[in-house]
Amino acid sequence: MTKTWHRPTLWLAVVMAVGALGCAVAMVVDGRLLQDVPLWAKPFKFTLSLAVYSATLSWMLSLPHRGRRWTSGTATVIAGIMLLEVGLIVVQAGRGMFTHYNGSDDPLNRFVQQTFATLIPAMFLANVVLALVLSFQRFGRPDVRWAVRGGLYLAILGMASGYLMVGPRKPVTAVDAGGREVELVGGHSVGVLDGGAGMPITGWSTTGGDLRVPHFVGMHGLQVMILLVLALAAFGVAERVRTRLVAVAALGYAGLFAVLVWQALRGEPLVHPGATTWAALGGLVVVVAAGAGLALRSGTAARPPARQPVPQR
Repeated sequence: MTKTWHRPTLWLAVVMAVGALGCAVAMVVDGRLLQDVPLWAKPFKFTLSLAVYSATLSWMLSLPHRGRRWTSGTATVIAGIMLLEVGLIVVQAGRGMFTHYNGSDDPLNRFVQQTFATLIPAMFLANVVLALVLSFQRFGRPDVRWAVRGGLYLAILGMASGYLMVGPRKPVTAVDAGGREVELVGGHSVGVLDGGAGMPITGWSTTGGDLRVPHFVGMHGLQVMILLVLALAAFGVAERVRTRLVAVAALGYAGLFAVLVWQALRGEPLVHPGATTWAALGGLVVVVAAGAGLALRSGTAARPPARQPVPQR
């Protein structure tokens, strides 16, 4: 089956997986910190996340569909941008400098920032093109088709949320791993400074809002939708019911994403939700449960009645 997978994104997944392993080793041997976080934590998270994302794209493009030249070319562009982006992140980490929001006048840093300003919108638009091409044609089973479409649009929402981190805000002076003072012109935390107390592994803020939470959740909506449809098929759920459950799950996931954006923008930590956040989550759970119940009930009602055995005379 791997012969039909999209080769550039498949190879990118391998490179990113190897890169994640290398960054994990670097975190052990390189004790430098950036805002009280291991210097190589950011490239590790990026390489691991993009390994999963690119592998998913590679599998997705193996599904028979029209316009393969368009989708293959677009995915190749995405793979090239991802490789270059992570390469620059690794270079900046090796230099002990901030990767994003860095207002330093260092020539290489200015090149990195300008390149990001070009590459990130290009990758976003390439994902939009990929989603649009797959939105107007049939491919695979209906449940898989809607899982892929819904997942792609969720991923696009997650990417779009990244622009909230570079919105207008007061510049902050920080110190990089080399002891140099740097002016940061953006950030992921709301209500607190970047680099404060954070959750294990993810580093998401435990004292204020963190826009990395909805960014991560949205970006990986594609994997969640695909895993969901594969799990439903493995449990023998009827195809019509699977399709409806996927639609309900996609809408519910979009609702969760919206709640997480709202929570972060209010400066509220993920791990300390307030009463309004709990109320929103509770309402979302009720709506999704009702939708899932209707999907299951309609699937049961659609089954033909079992044939009664004819009595023998």
